[in-house]
Amino acid sequence: MDFWFMLRKERYKQLIAHFSENLPEPETELRYRNPFELLVAVILSAQCTDKRVNMVTPALFEAYPTPAHLAESNFEELFPLIRSISYPNNKTKHLLGTGKMLVEDFNSEIPDTVENLQKLPGVGRKTANVIASVVYHQPTMAVDTHVFRVSKRLGLVNQNLKTPLEVEKTLVRYFPEKVIPDAHHWLILHGRYVCVARNPKCTECDIKHLCRHYELKVLPKIEKNEVRD
Repeated sequence: MDFWFMLRKERYKQLIAHFSENLPEPETELRYRNPFELLVAVILSAQCTDKRVNMVTPALFEAYPTPAHLAESNFEELFPLIRSISYPNNKTKHLLGTGKMLVEDFNSEIPDTVENLQKLPGVGRKTANVIASVVYHQPTMAVDTHVFRVSKRLGLVNQNLKTPLEVEKTLVRYFPEKVIPDAHHWLILHGRYVCVARNPKCTECDIKHLCRHYELKVLPKIEKNEVRD
């Protein structure tokens, strides 16, 4: 157990060193100009691509530049602007409810704690962690499908972890506080473009030497094929 623990610590250390050099200032791919716009974009991004969200938000932000504008709207006005987003009915209701709560309970300011952020309609722990990290630079780790998949494949967390919260707690434990906001983006971008869900690009990966999935499942197949040749 102690030996495995040291191996995992070394994996984190080398991963941080690699991304700190090659992706020193990672950012979300959602386009926004202020905390309110980021909150709206992240709510819309649930089970939807950032690319699609970025296609919708320019017109949305023009129509609703502040929480007050959103709070004064209604379903019939808002829905057409986001109908191409996944689950538009629910997200329309969430945005309207969020606008009203921001005005009535938070003086139109974006809450600065995960606890208060989760009070907003449509804001779960993942979304709250994104806002706390990106806007307020807090050491919170949002675990989406990319982070969940990549952290397991790399061997950053135990394979038997079943929930995003379990993965989040492990990542926050092992990543130093100062790099957690960046690590969130590192893992997301790596999962989005390299360690994809189907047919991960293992042979092209710059950190395959750190990856448990590559070591245990990919490399043996490569070596077996080389022996046959």
